[in-house]
Amino acid sequence: MTLAATHWGEGEDIVLLHGWGLHGGLWSGLAERLQHAARVTALDLPGHGRSPWPPIFDDIDSLADLIEDALPGPCTLVGWSLGGMAALALATRHAPCVRRLVLVATTPRFVAAPDWEHGLPAAVAAEFASRLEQDWRGTIYDFLSLQVRGDERQVQALRELRHGLFAHGEPHAEALRAGLDVLRHADLRCGLAHIAVPTLVVAGERDRLTPPGAALALAAGIAGARHHCVPRAGHAPFLSHPAEVARELLQFLVHGQVQAGAA
Repeated sequence: MTLAATHWGEGEDIVLLHGWGLHGGLWSGLAERLQHAARVTALDLPGHGRSPWPPIFDDIDSLADLIEDALPGPCTLVGWSLGGMAALALATRHAPCVRRLVLVATTPRFVAAPDWEHGLPAAVAAEFASRLEQDWRGTIYDFLSLQVRGDERQVQALRELRHGLFAHGEPHAEALRAGLDVLRHADLRCGLAHIAVPTLVVAGERDRLTPPGAALALAAGIAGARHHCVPRAGHAPFLSHPAEVARELLQFLVHGQVQAGAA
């Protein structure tokens, strides 16, 4: 395992993948609610938190490869935002390590297109990329503000994000650039129909980065997927509404049985 990991509890494996510019420690509140039912592992993505850079990634597939190599074995894979897109990429290739899939504030395409209205305008994403080259810290802080905008508990969620931002160390500038490139260019819509594991999609009703429509389209594209929208939540519902997200995930572990033929 080349990626840094934090562990809680014992039992069936749940692996948590964080979003852009952050680290696995931000999952701690949710992990503590799950640790009585499973062994929970939060990974730091390559170049984020305590994970090294290199190894490097330069697209969604190479990011998924590095994550797959770091997984402890067959697991319930929980991804948020960028981490959710990487989890999607693994599930679409039928990776044997993915027994169940949980996608939190995740979209198959982050940037809007003529045939995809549920994304961030391309000009806004390009502006983030340009600003990243000049002031990566300021760009991350602005991105955090977007994540909680509209959430009924946005002050609390933003405080947690900012307080824990560099708790595992500063991210590598090259990793930030690579992660933002993935968000700007990855399009996983064509692979959704190939996902063959039980899937739960969790959305925030007021998410400004991955709008609720993206989650509905995501769930509709995956056969048998369950969808849950957290009322009045933004892009980080596991921080602003941890009890509700934990409850949904635990219910999914009980009722989301592994399909025949899955690992």
